[in-house]
Amino acid sequence: MEVKLEWFQLRRAWLAPLLWTSTLIGQAQQAAPAASPTPTAANSPAEFAEAKKLEQEGKISEAITRLQAVEARDPATPGLALEMGTAYYKKSDFPQAIEYLKKAVAQDPANGESTQLLGLSYYLAGRSAEAIPLLEKVQGWLPRANVDASYVLGVCYIRTQNYDQARKAFGRMFDVPPDSAASYLFTARMLLRQEHMPIAEEYAQKAAALDPKLPLVHFLLGELYLGKSQVQESIAEFQKELAINPGDAQTYYKLADAYSRVQKLDDAQRLLQRSIWLDSSSTGPYILMGKVLEKKGEYELAVRSLQRAVSMDPNNPTTHHLLGQTYRDMGKKEEAESELKRADELRAKDSQQ
Repeated sequence: MEVKLEWFQLRRAWLAPLLWTSTLIGQAQQAAPAASPTPTAANSPAEFAEAKKLEQEGKISEAITRLQAVEARDPATPGLALEMGTAYYKKSDFPQAIEYLKKAVAQDPANGESTQLLGLSYYLAGRSAEAIPLLEKVQGWLPRANVDASYVLGVCYIRTQNYDQARKAFGRMFDVPPDSAASYLFTARMLLRQEHMPIAEEYAQKAAALDPKLPLVHFLLGELYLGKSQVQESIAEFQKELAINPGDAQTYYKLADAYSRVQKLDDAQRLLQRSIWLDSSSTGPYILMGKVLEKKGEYELAVRSLQRAVSMDPNNPTTHHLLGQTYRDMGKKEEAESELKRADELRAKDSQQ
């Protein structure tokens, strides 16, 4: 069983944009141009204030009910479309949010808040091509006002295969020139996260060609090659990274992973120890160390390393599985069955989420 903890966490983090929806809402609301007219407290229905209070309390459905009362009384109430669109956005009901926010934008095309929220709603609904012109428009009005919106715009460009525009968006996001090695590197990392592997490799190679000593560019190429099981190529890239960046714990860990795949277990163990010395807060090196030591027949040390990983993250099924295997190799049947059972339970739990 290969240890690919970071890859699993990475995909889960970036395939769950709803986790940071509320952050995007708050930033989008703050980003509205000062000149855009919005209803004031004096001329807004009392239900608007009630709805906002309920939204702050997390009672989104009740807030929508309050706003629907305003809609039933007068659908043309100024500001109602934006309030309804925002409420549905916060509820993660993006199709409904889009319908109301389209009305809000039509009523006031100069309102950056409604424009940005509509763009983000299209993005979260998987309609990237429709999100792009809206987010571009807000970017034009408010340069650097919203880093998350720049990220979303860049991802939209990736999803529509407009990679050059994605590079420019990420360059703006990180304040680097769009044609620089750093811009290619950042875009390659984002492409990897969106699982556009061939283009990610192309952009990483371009970054390396522009600046062979740029930190983390060879690390990224090593990751890409390791993911494609091109182990010797990955080893070469990780070694280049260590020559540039000898204090990076992750590079020692990834190089150890590559060595373990070609059964260079002593080299892998040595590198894993260096990784742990530099950063003892990550479970990956402890898990891989346990796996390497188990292969070497050093069962007691393997158990110690895996138990440390369990203490750091008790809910990782990979760690429990490897620990079960090690106990089985030691002839500790009861402990092995307990750990393997726990691994199966955690996998079942993950599959249900």
